[in-house]
Amino acid sequence: MDDGEGLGAKFWAGTIGVIIAGGIAALLLFLLIGGVWYAWGVLGALIFFGGLILLFGWIYDRRSARQSI
Repeated sequence: MDDGEGLGAKFWAGTIGVIIAGGIAALLLFLLIGGVWYAWGVLGALIFFGGLILLFGWIYDRRSARQSI
């Protein structure tokens, strides 16, 4: 028995929207990585992104420590 109920247009529009947004985010990330790599070389790019990761970790740690009090 098939009721005729599928996932619906709202689901597919949301799925396509998420895929397009993910593609744009990936494109921007690759452009950022390529630009940093071109400007500063491999070592500079590693230092830059290592610093970004450390900054993100520091912010995340401070936020979670503040919420646990």
